[in-house]
Amino acid sequence: MDAKPNAGCIHPVSLVRLRQENRRYQGTKAVSEGNRPHGFRPAFLDPDTNIVYPSRHADGRAAAVHCLDGLPEEVVVSRDAAGRVLQTKPGLIPGFVHKGRFYSREEAMRLLQER
Repeated sequence: MDAKPNAGCIHPVSLVRLRQENRRYQGTKAVSEGNRPHGFRPAFLDPDTNIVYPSRHADGRAAAVHCLDGLPEEVVVSRDAAGRVLQTKPGLIPGFVHKGRFYSREEAMRLLQER
């Protein structure tokens, strides 16, 4: 995949942060609901390694929204007692994959506004 680093947030990803971003971008093409019909799939970019992780459930199934539980251990910082991911390493960027390329939320929104 052709990953493109982004000067995104340097904070860890958590469920709280994902909810805040979803509220911020509600009704736009920067959320899964708004860009899924255009072939975008939720993913996370590790800008340190340029590895893109498609969003997955804990059991490995593809997730329709940003899901932390399917992320690999190398990007997970903490889990709760049940094993659910609480926080990722700082700098991980929630975004989307489309045609093999990673897009941040803002990039996906801009691209789809141009169409």
